[in-house]
Amino acid sequence: MEYWEKIQSRIQFDMIDFKSLRVWEGFHKITLKVYEITQAFPDEEKYGLKLQMRRSSASVPTNIAEGCGRQSDKELYRFLVMAMGSASEFEYQLLLAKDLEYLSLTTYETLYEELVLTKKMLNVLINKIKKRTQ
Repeated sequence: MEYWEKIQSRIQFDMIDFKSLRVWEGFHKITLKVYEITQAFPDEEKYGLKLQMRRSSASVPTNIAEGCGRQSDKELYRFLVMAMGSASEFEYQLLLAKDLEYLSLTTYETLYEELVLTKKMLNVLINKIKKRTQ
């Protein structure tokens, strides 16, 4: 790609303020809740499920933010797909925490419903950005 084509493609890309995205806000709120609820996990989970849930939940809004800071829709799309992968990873860890009885059924159901709704919003954004890159 020639120098001017690279510059033109960067000019055409409209950078998105990640904090303005409802999907980012939703995952940020989920992450804050995860930090709160995992405080009560057993001490032996300090470097196990507690840490994994915190990392995977935080990875979602982190990847969204990083993608928004990149220079093209193609890069944004890649980071949004990674965010979806982390969201699915977190979904399993949430189920595991419930099955191990680290979470009450009510806490699990509330967080799970928020997660499903927010994953749907992320999927819509992924599809929108995918269409822009084709």
